[in-house]
Amino acid sequence: MLTSIETEQAINKALSEIRPYLMEDGGDVELVRFEEETRIVEIRLLGNCKTCPMSGMTLRGGIERYILSNVPDIKRIEAIP
Repeated sequence: MLTSIETEQAINKALSEIRPYLMEDGGDVELVRFEEETRIVEIRLLGNCKTCPMSGMTLRGGIERYILSNVPDIKRIEAIP
């Protein structure tokens, strides 16, 4: 199991790898926090991703799937306003 700092670094690395795809549509994403006890990641969708009607699908089918496959210590990803 990774330390909290290592986990956050891995999450940020994964986000930086998917960020260009979000930016193609005028969106972005940022890590808000990683809750070590629950293993839940909070992210904030930015730009067009924030108001897009497909943001739920982007979150679950894209962002969450990619992060979980690259950072197995994570339990779930949650988007916060």
